[in-house]
Parts: sequence; C-alpha cells; structure tokens
Amino acid sequence: QLQLVQSGGGLVQPGGSLRLSCAASGFTLTSYAIGWFRQAPGKEREGVSCLSSSDNSTNYADSVKGRFTISRDSAKNTVYLQMNSLQPEDTAVYFCKADRSPPYIYWGQGTQVTVSS
Repeated sequence: QLQLVQSGGGLVQPGGSLRLSCAASGFTLTSYAIGWFRQAPGKEREGVSCLSSSDNSTNYADSVKGRFTISRDSAKNTVYLQMNSLQPEDTAVYFCKADRSPPYIYWGQGTQVTVSS
C-alpha cells in the first residue's frame, strides 16, 4: 500500500522541541518533493517547509525560519521536521506531503502538535 505514515507530535511547553516523522511505504521518497503543512483550528492549511527532490534545497515559512528544520533519511525512507523553540501559535495539526510528476501525490494522516503551558 502506498502511503505516508506520520509519528511524533504531542503536547509540549513553550520553548520546547518536537520532531515529526513521515515514513513512506510502497514508494521511495528520494524522488519526491516533500512538504510539511499545518492547519490550526479555524484556519486554512499553510505550508511550513519544503524539501526539493532535485537538489535537496529547503524552504521555510517566515514564521518558522530558524526554528524548524526539514530533513530526509533515505536509508529509512523517512522525512523529518525538527521543531525547536515552539510557541503557542505553532499549535496545529501537521501534515506531510510527497509529490512528483506526473502527478503522484501522497499525504500523511496528520499529527497534532499542541504548545501550551
């Protein structure tokens, strides 16, 4: 079965860290562009970070730049989102996405991140 399975997330205090994982099964992530998105209650889904399949270049939303890091472990066929210095406004459901032409698009199931004291 072709799917992305997410893990990680949970409840963390402001200033804390979490790492989200997104593991692919049935296909190889190295040929896919990867994106992390989040959706807070009452808000639209927004892009957080992306990782190119061609040159492994990365991009981040201004709101997370310097705090979040996207990475890929080809051996484990998994991508990660390391989140540091978390703030309450980072609270959301986080989704990973893998896509490539012609198009093949896969979404993870989503994982809740709650930042609260």
